[in-house]
Amino acid sequence: MNILIHPTYFPSISHFVAMVKADTITFEVEDNFQKQTNRNRMYIYSPNGVQLLNIPLKHSKIGSHQKFKDTRIEHAFDWQKQHFKSLEAAYRTSPFFEYFEDDIRPVFEKKHTFMMDLNFHILEILAGCMGLELKYNKTEEYFHEVQGMEDYRFLANGKKDTSQFEPYTQVFEQKHGFLSNLSILDLLFNEGRHTLQYLKNQQL
Repeated sequence: MNILIHPTYFPSISHFVAMVKADTITFEVEDNFQKQTNRNRMYIYSPNGVQLLNIPLKHSKIGSHQKFKDTRIEHAFDWQKQHFKSLEAAYRTSPFFEYFEDDIRPVFEKKHTFMMDLNFHILEILAGCMGLELKYNKTEEYFHEVQGMEDYRFLANGKKDTSQFEPYTQVFEQKHGFLSNLSILDLLFNEGRHTLQYLKNQQL
């Protein structure tokens, strides 16, 4: 299976299920930025249930289209400190948070200019954490419809992605029950080195 997919911020579990099952991965890098998608947001399991972590972006002038690869991160707000604190509150007591903490910390220390560059940096870090050999191509032009590939670009829109997966142990499940298809970090911090096998066992 050959797939076309978006590079998103600490992608959802569904993103990684698609990627680990793919023969080839092509990332969409020529699309226009769309608001309220996982391009710059992720969902985690906080003590109060689902929590959205959103990176503020600098938007182009009203009425003009801006390619995602040209979209800059707004560093006037200390989103990095806020996001890392939220991850600590959510996962400090999970089995593998401390094991992977040093791997993900650079995401919240280095200041990337472009959102897409940050997302690719994150993908490389996550692949290393999982022991996943991540080889991929990038698009050279935008096509609304694609041939020869499964189009998984819709997974970047959390509202359209209704994937449900097998339950695994989560930190606050006794309070709120099992929450499916959160950020891959939820799976990684709870399942550790079993993450890759879990992904291979799931169906989209």
